[in-house]
Amino acid sequence: MVRVGVLGLQGAVREHIRSIEASGAEGVIIKHKEQLDDIDGLILPGGESTTMRRLIDKYDFLEPLKQFGNSGKPIFGTCAGLILLASEIVGQEQAHLGLIDMKVERNAFGRQKDSFEVEIPIKGVADDFEAVFIRAPYIVEVGPNVEVIATYKDKIVAAQQGHYLCSAFHPELTDDHRLTGYFIKMIEEANQHVVMNEG
Repeated sequence: MVRVGVLGLQGAVREHIRSIEASGAEGVIIKHKEQLDDIDGLILPGGESTTMRRLIDKYDFLEPLKQFGNSGKPIFGTCAGLILLASEIVGQEQAHLGLIDMKVERNAFGRQKDSFEVEIPIKGVADDFEAVFIRAPYIVEVGPNVEVIATYKDKIVAAQQGHYLCSAFHPELTDDHRLTGYFIKMIEEANQHVVMNEG
């Protein structure tokens, strides 16, 4: 069974675990960097990106997270997790993990009270995905190797670059587990690739 970690420093951790388990995989809350060795893929959940970065630094996660991604293991960032993955953040000198070639704008859809739900199509996932936006960022622009998989009002809200996936919305807050399931398929494919290379 595929083991999917959820970075458990802050944010909607339990909801992601529920979605992972509903998709037929094992969910593991990651609180120590050593646990990264025991999982096949990782979700960086929503929360507050500057707080998450502070905790990532405090618990010495920054380089291990980069190494995890660079080793070919899939990472899925939602909301604040998307910001952590970006190579450029509007109004900020430095990015965090810099694993996806994209520029993002924080809190682009307004404050907490401006949260909303809307059905959007996600390429390769669903025509009618119920997306929950809470103080959501959006992607301003992407590099040539990044595939845009969802937009809302002409703004990019989900993208994929190889084994990296990100969404500006929270897929874990409804009972629609298709995007989590899509990520688990990405992990299964990455695992097969490793087995083939080793074989």
